[in-house]
Amino acid sequence: MATLPNLLTHQQLRALVEERIRKAILDGDYRPGVWLRQQRVAQELGVSQMPVREALKALAAEGLVEHVPYRGVRVIEISQEDVADLYAHRAFLEARAAYYAARHISEGELANLKQIQAQIIANQAAEQLALYRQLNRQFHELIFRASRRPYLVRTLSQMWSTFPSMLWGNFAQTAVQPLPARDDLDLQEHAAILEALSRHDAEAAARQMERHIRQAGEELAMVLQTSRARVQA
Repeated sequence: MATLPNLLTHQQLRALVEERIRKAILDGDYRPGVWLRQQRVAQELGVSQMPVREALKALAAEGLVEHVPYRGVRVIEISQEDVADLYAHRAFLEARAAYYAARHISEGELANLKQIQAQIIANQAAEQLALYRQLNRQFHELIFRASRRPYLVRTLSQMWSTFPSMLWGNFAQTAVQPLPARDDLDLQEHAAILEALSRHDAEAAARQMERHIRQAGEELAMVLQTSRARVQA
């Protein structure tokens, strides 16, 4: 990583160090399970160890790294059980957000959502996976922001700040390829969510969103379980 500029206040330096480390984790430069030694990270960034120590504490609070007593700090590793919990959590929260989004979403937001969906349809090729995932995130983010529910927006924004980047990076079979048979289902499920939102049908929007996320989670779980079985065979 490039060294940070001089002549920054302590608070500015700490924020920049935190941002650089977070980006390195989400980009996969610091892989899951890697130990983040304060001295080494400080040398890479050209700073003292103090802002690195403070940044790692903040990132631990976010759940990106974990402190292991007597050993240090390492990037978290996501297990298959974590994946199941993550999707269950998302299904509940995003369904609730979709319920309120159906009540409050504006015509402008609906138009933006339809435009994002059109772009998703146009970018399904394997080589466009990164763009596809970015558009999918925009689709979900627009909906939960349209809920006008501050707690839901804050909580889901925090979840999506690390999801799906951390998730993909933890499992090689999902890092650079889409899930089998999900593309067509995603489009159908998105269309059902969009239709419910267009009708301002809160119950249907919540039901379709929960179904969408739960089915995606089940598909991912099967892929990971099959992969684990192959490794153990």
